[in-house]
Amino acid sequence: MDHETEVLVVGGGLGGVAAALAALRLGRTVVLTEESPWLGGQLTSQAVPPDENAWVETFGAAASYRRLRTEIRELYRRHYPLTESARASAALNPGDGRVSPLCHEPKVALTAIHAMLAPYRANRRLTVLTGTRPHSVEVDGDTVTAVRFERDGDHVTVRAPYVLDATELGDVVEQSGTESVVGAESRDQTGELHALDGAAQPLDQQSFTWCFAMDFREGEDWTIDRPAGYGFWRDFAPGYWPGPLLSWTDVRPDSLAVRTHPLFTDAATPTGGHGIDRWTFRRILSARTFTPGFLASDVTLVNWPQNDYVPGPLVGVEPAERQRHLEAARELSRSLLYWMQTEAPRHDGGTGYPGLRPRGDLLRDGTADDAGLALRPYVRESRRIAGELTVVEEHVGVEARRAAGLPVGSEVFPDSVGIGCYRIDLHPSSGSGTPRTYVDIACHPFQVPLGALLPVRMDNLIAAAKNIATTHITNGGYRLHPVEWTIGEAAGALAAYALGTGLPPRAVRAKPDALAEFQRLLSGVLGAELAWPDRIRTRTV
Repeated sequence: MDHETEVLVVGGGLGGVAAALAALRLGRTVVLTEESPWLGGQLTSQAVPPDENAWVETFGAAASYRRLRTEIRELYRRHYPLTESARASAALNPGDGRVSPLCHEPKVALTAIHAMLAPYRANRRLTVLTGTRPHSVEVDGDTVTAVRFERDGDHVTVRAPYVLDATELGDVVEQSGTESVVGAESRDQTGELHALDGAAQPLDQQSFTWCFAMDFREGEDWTIDRPAGYGFWRDFAPGYWPGPLLSWTDVRPDSLAVRTHPLFTDAATPTGGHGIDRWTFRRILSARTFTPGFLASDVTLVNWPQNDYVPGPLVGVEPAERQRHLEAARELSRSLLYWMQTEAPRHDGGTGYPGLRPRGDLLRDGTADDAGLALRPYVRESRRIAGELTVVEEHVGVEARRAAGLPVGSEVFPDSVGIGCYRIDLHPSSGSGTPRTYVDIACHPFQVPLGALLPVRMDNLIAAAKNIATTHITNGGYRLHPVEWTIGEAAGALAAYALGTGLPPRAVRAKPDALAEFQRLLSGVLGAELAWPDRIRTRTV
């Protein structure tokens, strides 16, 4: 069945969901497509607890993003047997993980997303098509006229005046021939302090990770079958690493100092303790949060340096090579689990934790994956549009701004459509045959400029996720959960505003009166935050 709508959002990750919600709240009809069975992207199908800024509970993210966080917490309060102190806490953290003030099960976030979308599905202004992959794009000059999808063995075509690319890899940008950038630019291209010397490297892209969940049942044996590729991964030692990848030893991203973090410490047990270990970092359920007897063990989410996949990228390669890397990334994560179950040094002096039980039942519907794997890989870097404005390191990086003699604090963008905050955090990259280590750079809390959402040529295509016009460097700060949501919300609102006024997106940015009116719509109707107070904007994170 083909569809016609006012706004087509391709990709149902956090950017896509936020884009759809914004357009719907502003009175438009929307078709939202997603390749996987679940909406929510990195928060759900990729299973990554949110990486957020220090002010997120009260400021520093879209109001609608904070509503999503509230919905997640309320689901736990209504349906789970929480302790009295957990139930009373305004900052309820079901997993009590150290990575975020809100660590939780992906399925609960999925339920919250569906609840937020439910009214618009009921009145039929929203059509959601999951299991739907963009196949090709029809273009007339500088306009996308339709997107063709594969769904359940059939082809579906959707036509819309405005098309938003919120896919994980920038699929619509690629298929439409929109000018774009892949991988790492050179310093000659961007002038960035930490950009590559010499030529650009399109295949130099951040590693991706196939996350998995597990709990711990001491005295039981949940050892999975030995993965076929285990021998390779057990001995794999990247040149930038202090030893084998499968070990408790890695490096600090900011200083590259060697460190050792075991799975457990004496102070951190799988029944709700704390400690500087791997178990508590991305823990999504903590036994101490719930009444005694509800959970026999915590559940933790494994998104560690040990299962970052670096042998090759997902963007700019042929489909067969991409599939090979996806399968190899799954094998790496299975091998990490098997290593922990059989060969890993224990905190008590023994070897192996056979009681580590895969919890794929929490990460997917139906049958659980034998290694607890998420539905989709966690993608850190996408194809990026060539935009009207490209965010470079000098806009946000502390060291780069100081070296250029710029004022303390991030760049103030007159076309701001939102704010965000995260370190420029680039995980080890695929390189050009030689993987590179972390690039971890201090930055200032920043704005999202409208120009970074707008392609230099295409008239009705808007970037709505990690595919905005950042560089390989600045993508490291703009790729996280609340920032992706902010980008998507601005894109959806822009499509709705353009439909209502008849002004194409680039004209909205170019006309001061229209830009001011659009920004008032964002802040007044949608509750978006467009600027940090100077006392925060000048901070170093």
